[in-house]
Amino acid sequence: MNLNGIFERAVEASRAVQLLDEERIDRTLRRLADEAVRRREYILSENAKDLARMEPADPMYDRLLLTPERIEGIAADMRNVASLASPVGETLSETVRPNGMTIRKVRVPFGVIGAIYEARPNVSFDIFGLCFKTQNASALKGGKNAQRSNEAIVRVIKDVLKAEGIDENVVTLLPAERDATAAMLGAVGYIDLIIPRGSASLIEYVRDNSRIPVIETGAGVCHAYFDRAGDTAMGAGIVFNAKTRRPSVCNTLDTLIVHSSRLQELPALCEKLATGEVTIYADDRAHGALKDYPRLQKADENSFGTEFLSLTMSVKTVDSLDEALEHIARHGSRHSESIITDDAQTARDFLRRVDAACVYHNVSTAFTDGAQFGFGAEIGISTQKLHARGPMALPELTSYKYIIEGNGQTRS
Repeated sequence: MNLNGIFERAVEASRAVQLLDEERIDRTLRRLADEAVRRREYILSENAKDLARMEPADPMYDRLLLTPERIEGIAADMRNVASLASPVGETLSETVRPNGMTIRKVRVPFGVIGAIYEARPNVSFDIFGLCFKTQNASALKGGKNAQRSNEAIVRVIKDVLKAEGIDENVVTLLPAERDATAAMLGAVGYIDLIIPRGSASLIEYVRDNSRIPVIETGAGVCHAYFDRAGDTAMGAGIVFNAKTRRPSVCNTLDTLIVHSSRLQELPALCEKLATGEVTIYADDRAHGALKDYPRLQKADENSFGTEFLSLTMSVKTVDSLDEALEHIARHGSRHSESIITDDAQTARDFLRRVDAACVYHNVSTAFTDGAQFGFGAEIGISTQKLHARGPMALPELTSYKYIIEGNGQTRS
């Protein structure tokens, strides 16, 4: 599939958007937020066509689902993005050399950012909004399961851009076919950065096949460690929220790790999960403590290191902090990890030693989210360590260049 013509128009649009002032960009984003709400029935009707092709029991169903409330949330996030200061043009550092030459390190747009994602049509709004705010063009490659939803959303975006007199190629929705993914991954000279959002298999495929730099927004295999000094009531609230708030997203709790000295507290920690119809896969010791839990199963080797994306979780028993950390290192995905403890030293050790993008003390992992961090929205949660880590928002969608100024300096 040859999409070079589409990519060329995206590059041209990326140059044009860099000429827009921030006031015009913000006005366009606010107008888009209003238009998304005004045309929500159109968006929801197209979303319903996608949903009709998917079984409600599929973990992806909730990710695909749009509702009036979710569209209101999308619009609110877009208005938040519009209210934030753009990082483009920010001076990161400035030095004056002995010869009088001034060197400034300045944030600049990437150019064209490509995003590949499964289900979650709200991502189409998020990616466009963040890229547009940072004067990048965006090339979107959604999956077939969200094709009608994405087409409707991009139609609304393009209508607003056209009404504002802005090149509508600032956003491009590629065909839903798999061949378009291969074309995007090989679009050297057109696309500057690829960001995949979705399953571990999708991210692995993009990483292994892209000829363009990739930022991995990895799968979220998230743990909460209930320490021997944990507060039971607090722990129960955190576990319930982290598991059930929205089980299909990447910041959802997958494994509760419990210190063996607190096994007697395990039924209380999990009691509310039963009301949420959560299935628990427990190791031998935890299974014995939870014998009266109504949705209890024996854990096996697949129960740990799995991103369930559903109302399912596992429980692992450990005898020490070191053992908990070892389990997280072996089975985690470097996304979000939490400790529940009233022991300050244990908390400090956990926060220092866990290798993850977001590490929490007495807080639910559900907060790993750009909007919750005050970033307006996010383009994904990066689990790698180069360029960006954690919720990627406006600053992470910029690169930088050096601007050197002088008055005739030459090098001997």
